[in-house]
Amino acid sequence: MTAAPEQVDVLGVAREQVLEGGVGLSEEQVLDVLRLPDDRIPELLELAHQVRMRWCGPEVEVEGIVSLKTGGCPEDCHFCSQSGQFPSPVRSAWLDIPGLVRAARQTADTGATEFCIVAAVRGPDKRLLSQVRDGIKAIRDDGNDIQIACSLGMLTQEQVDELVAMGVHRYNHNLETARSHFPNVVTTHSWEERWETLRMVRAAGMEVCCGGIIGMGETLAQRAEFAVQLASLEPDEVPLNFLIPNPGTPYEDYPVVEGPDALRVVGAFRLALPRTILRFAGGREVTLGDLGAKQGMLGGVNAIIVGNYLTNLGRPAQDDLDMLRDLSMPIKELGKAL
Repeated sequence: MTAAPEQVDVLGVAREQVLEGGVGLSEEQVLDVLRLPDDRIPELLELAHQVRMRWCGPEVEVEGIVSLKTGGCPEDCHFCSQSGQFPSPVRSAWLDIPGLVRAARQTADTGATEFCIVAAVRGPDKRLLSQVRDGIKAIRDDGNDIQIACSLGMLTQEQVDELVAMGVHRYNHNLETARSHFPNVVTTHSWEERWETLRMVRAAGMEVCCGGIIGMGETLAQRAEFAVQLASLEPDEVPLNFLIPNPGTPYEDYPVVEGPDALRVVGAFRLALPRTILRFAGGREVTLGDLGAKQGMLGGVNAIIVGNYLTNLGRPAQDDLDMLRDLSMPIKELGKAL
C-alpha cells in the first residue's frame, strides 16, 4: 500500500521562502493562502507582518488624494461611479487651482508625504495637463514640498515625458484585476493598454503605483493570478481597494467582500510582494471596519490613504493617524525612503 503524499503547509513554506529568502509566493502558493481556513488567519497575518517588517521596515507611508476632474469619464469601468456611461449621481466637475493648493496644504498638515492628483479620464488632454502643470507650480509656490503623484489614465510617451519634467515622482495606473477577468470589468480599453502606460512610466524613471479592486466577481484563482501579475511588474506601490458597490454602476448590487476574505487577501498579497509598499485604499472601512483595519495594518500593510476618496467618504484623517499612533507605527518622514 502506497502512503498518501505529505501535505505541504503553505505558511511553513512561506516562512522560509518569503520571510527568510525575500522571494514572493507563486500563483499556486498564493491560491493556497487564499484558501486557508478562518482559524489560520491570525497565523497568516502574523507572518505577513513579519515579512513587512523584515523587507520594508516599520514605517508607514501616508498619502492624501484629490480629484482635479471628477465624473464624465468616457470609459465603462463597471465599478466606477465617475463613468459617463452609467446613471450614477456623480456629475462632471473641475477643481480650481486655489482648491488644489488648499487640498495639498491640508494633506501635508496631516503629516502625509505624498499628494496624488487624480482625474477621471481615458487619458489627459492639453487642458488637463496644463491644469496639472499650473497646479504643481502653485503648490510649490505655496511653499509645500510634499511629493506629488498623478493618476490621469493612459498616457502617450510625450505625456509621460511632460509629467517627468513637471517633477511628478510617482504615477498611479491600476491594472484593477487579473488579466483574465479584465474584459468582464472594462470593455472600452484593454488590460494591455494599461500595461503599456506602466511600462513607459517605469522606463521614464517615475515610480510605479499599480493595484486594483477586490470583489468584482473574480474567482480566488483570479485573485492569485492578479497578485502574481502585479509582482511581475515590480511596482513601487500597490494600492489595495475593496469594491464599494456604488449606486448607478453595473456592480451596485454586488456583495461587499467579507472581512475574513479581505484579510486573507491582505496577507496573500504581502507574501506575493514582500518588498512593495502595500497601501490600504478605498473600501476598507466598509469591508473591514475599525478592527479589521488594525488587523490589516498588523498583517502586512505599510501605507494608507487618509481622508476621503474620489467619490466616497473615508474616515476622518485624524482617526487613521490616531490608529497608527495606537499601533506604535511611525509615519515615514518626507524624503526618507522606506
